[in-house]
Parts: sequence; C-alpha cells; structure tokens
Amino acid sequence: MSDDSLTILGATVRGPVPHVECFPAPANCSIVRFRTDELTSVCPVTEQPDLSSLVIEYAPLEHCIESKSLKLYLWSFRDRPVFAEALAAEIAGEVMETARPASVTVTLTQKPRGGIEVETVSHLERA
Repeated sequence: MSDDSLTILGATVRGPVPHVECFPAPANCSIVRFRTDELTSVCPVTEQPDLSSLVIEYAPLEHCIESKSLKLYLWSFRDRPVFAEALAAEIAGEVMETARPASVTVTLTQKPRGGIEVETVSHLERA
C-alpha cells in the first residue's frame, strides 16, 4: 500500500475500518512500536467484554502503518467475539500483510477476569 491510498488521515471517519493504511517508511527507521490500553473485544463464550492492552512492534522495510487507521482498525474488534490468542494472531497477520515488515511482534495482555491475566505473543517474520 502506498501513500497514494491514504484515505483515512485528514478525513472524518465515524466508524471502524477493516484494514490499516500505510505510508512510505523513512530512511533509517528500524523499529516502530505502538501501545494502547484501550483494546476491547467480546468473549466468544460468555459474551462479556474483554479489555486488553496491546503492543505492536515491527521492523519496517518499505512501509509504516498510519496510526489513525490503526486506531480505527482496532475499533473493529469492539463487538467481535474472539479469544485473545486469535486476536493477537489476527493483528500480527494484518500488519504483516499490509505493511510487509521484516518482522512483527504483537503482545496482547487481557485484563484479569476471575483473577487470571492472559498474555499472548504472536511473532511473524518475512521469509
């Protein structure tokens, strides 16, 4: 994806989006890290809300992820029933497919419910 396809930045968007958008990576940018404590989803069994913190770290090659599109992409999980492990893997897959980095690591920490905190790490590398 190129900067020609940035449709979200500077636009009024009032809902979640299905994919992140990218722009050309600047020279010498070796690691990009995003953090949020505001990722929400729904437990696929109990339908209770799941609150998670998220760290996405990737090594860009040609593209970087535009942060507003990432925020709106993460919003798409708000009402979706998904286990933490699948959520981390899906986000890592989206970053790998769209930004095409050398590698990506997604660490998702689901807030405790019932006293158990779940931390899931999904790591992908370009072959």
